[in-house]
Amino acid sequence: MKKTIAITELKTRCDAVIDEVAEEHVPYVLTRAEHPRAALVPYQDFLRFQALADDVHERFDRTRAAFRHRTADLGDEEVAADVEAALAEVRAR
Repeated sequence: MKKTIAITELKTRCDAVIDEVAEEHVPYVLTRAEHPRAALVPYQDFLRFQALADDVHERFDRTRAAFRHRTADLGDEEVAADVEAALAEVRAR
């Protein structure tokens, strides 16, 4: 379960909060003026998030490259007509 802490309070409780994050795997949302500004998570969670983000970016890049390859011979008018047809289909629903 995540916890929320004001950044000013974190300054006074920093060691205890970091120990709780690292040892008990409790994530913290850091707030300023009651607005979320950042998060503290266990380092292993951070690594996992980074790996997931890297995977998503790589998959997106591959998909974009495949899309470019498949549509390389389409002209602007043909693309515009396809977009208009798709919009018309969606609006008809």
